[in-house]
Amino acid sequence: MALSRQRALVTGASGFIGSALITRLLAENVEVFAVSRNPPPAASSDHARWVQGDLQEIDVVRRVFEAARPGLVYHLASHVAGARDVQLVLPTFASNLASTVNLLTVASERGCDRVVLTGSLEEPAEAQAAPSSPYAAAKHAASGYGRMFHALFATPVVILRLFMVYGPGQRDVRKLIPSVILSLLQNERPRVSSGGRDIDWIFVDDVVSALIAAAKTPGAIGATLDVGSGVLVPIRTVVEKLVEIVNPDLQPLFGAIPDRPLEQLRTADTARTEAVMGWRPCISLDEGLRRTVDWYAERFHR
Repeated sequence: MALSRQRALVTGASGFIGSALITRLLAENVEVFAVSRNPPPAASSDHARWVQGDLQEIDVVRRVFEAARPGLVYHLASHVAGARDVQLVLPTFASNLASTVNLLTVASERGCDRVVLTGSLEEPAEAQAAPSSPYAAAKHAASGYGRMFHALFATPVVILRLFMVYGPGQRDVRKLIPSVILSLLQNERPRVSSGGRDIDWIFVDDVVSALIAAAKTPGAIGATLDVGSGVLVPIRTVVEKLVEIVNPDLQPLFGAIPDRPLEQLRTADTARTEAVMGWRPCISLDEGLRRTVDWYAERFHR
């Protein structure tokens, strides 16, 4: 499916992945309606049409669809918090699950060419396994609803299960990679967990390419596909690579932060994703980390 002159609705548009996706869609000559709970970025120089609204409210979703009349929908809006905290149950339910069900309902009522949902590596791999956090439970349920809407109502849903996304533009400095980089730039020893967890890391530009492929590929409809590197790399190794790039004289404080329980250990099935929609990652971990460091260093020194 050609994207040029399509109308796309992007939720979570002011977020890390949403911002990068909008840049790419505009380059593809797509008319973009950007939805965010927060006001549009004051310094935004893109040509997207911004709409402020909370997708937890079905009436808001209907108004957004009425205004945008999209052929393509990217649902990236999410309350991203992996903590094991009962206080996160209701916020993640509302932001991650209720918003998804509202969006799928209205998309089915009004019709569109493609709805791309973003799942997570945190979703349990086995049907009987318990989700590891409120975030994981909400994402798992949202993916289930996506598959149900496709099977029952022929809603053209594609689900991309995103693994650990990193890269330039990630402004949540509580995340591991931004946190470590900024500590090193400030000449402070990074405080991290034991570093023993193996993770499948994926650079944000590769994720955006997968999102574009999911919209263009007819055979992707109805599929749940992994978007990762297909390689596991321990947190400790990533932290050590960042130290080597930024400030080799500082030694990280491994074990300063407790490890979280029930962490997922998964590798993306990139072979199936490539077979279905011709996508595979292109940016190596070393290159991606260096690009990310350069982005933060430029802003830090300014």
